[in-house]
Amino acid sequence: MVSHRRTSQRGQSTLASVTVLSAALATAALSAPQAGADPAGHPHTGREGTTARVGALYEEAERATEKYDGATARAKELRRDVSALQDRAARTQERVNRMRARLGAVAAAQYRSGGLDPTLRLMLSERPDSYLEKASALDRLSGTQARELHRLRAATRDLEQQRREAARKLAELEAVRAEVARHKKDVLRKLATARRLLNALPPHARAAYDRAARGDGRDTLVPDLPGPSAAGSGRAAAAVAAARAAVGAPYAWGSTGPAAFDCSGLTQWAYARAGVSLPRTSQAQRGAGRQVPLSEARPGDLVIYRSDASHVAMYVGNGQVVHAPHPGARVRYDPVAMMPIAAVTRP
Repeated sequence: MVSHRRTSQRGQSTLASVTVLSAALATAALSAPQAGADPAGHPHTGREGTTARVGALYEEAERATEKYDGATARAKELRRDVSALQDRAARTQERVNRMRARLGAVAAAQYRSGGLDPTLRLMLSERPDSYLEKASALDRLSGTQARELHRLRAATRDLEQQRREAARKLAELEAVRAEVARHKKDVLRKLATARRLLNALPPHARAAYDRAARGDGRDTLVPDLPGPSAAGSGRAAAAVAAARAAVGAPYAWGSTGPAAFDCSGLTQWAYARAGVSLPRTSQAQRGAGRQVPLSEARPGDLVIYRSDASHVAMYVGNGQVVHAPHPGARVRYDPVAMMPIAAVTRP
């Protein structure tokens, strides 16, 4: 077993909070601060404050992206439900139509033979439920007609229930669509602000921000962790191989591959390649398996970050993860302790 107790310059680190980011960037000899504020109303001081604000905006955008992903997944589920309910209602309507047609044929035969039985007249002109309340009329029905009427009554009830459920699901779908649009607007606004602030920095300041975000040069202690050959199952090994193959793909919020990914989209896609279905969001992926301590992490385990579980990566061995970091970055390797770890989940 290879020991990884202390990181090298590419080793383990905790992703900077606003305070730590500022300290790291100050060490990188950024220029003296200048007072100012971004359009979102968050005060910052010079380049250190700008890069701290960029980091905070990326975190906020990632949380909003998780909400967007969750709402999008719910909308997809609702669309499937509505489609299934509409199909069932259509089939039930066909059954009702066939039943009414059979009753109509009986009525036509009686009419041709000299008159329409008043019972059948009631059956054809009233709702089955209201007709069945006339208990005395049932005595005049043959056994076959009574069974046919009961079946018609049950089918009509089913049809009404299916239509009510479809209407309820459609209303929920519209509400979720509005939620998706709201989260999308929130993500785009935060990313646009972050991009503008980052682009305004000189190249050396942007490079210092990237080093701080990746934890290069930190001295964070982590447990001994197994290498890439220690994957616990064939599925985990297949998922790791898929995640490694995605390295270099661009980050795109709301994306699940294969050309681009957000953080939970990458892990979901990688495990799907291994035949395992994971939930869409990092919060849901946290509960998609058995929790293990970091000291027992194996390649293929999901590493969930931050207390709100707003980021996820895949552990691939040797103290590293593969993840989709943030807009403007590509899927890459980073230290497992690049930011505060909330949980390690083994699917």
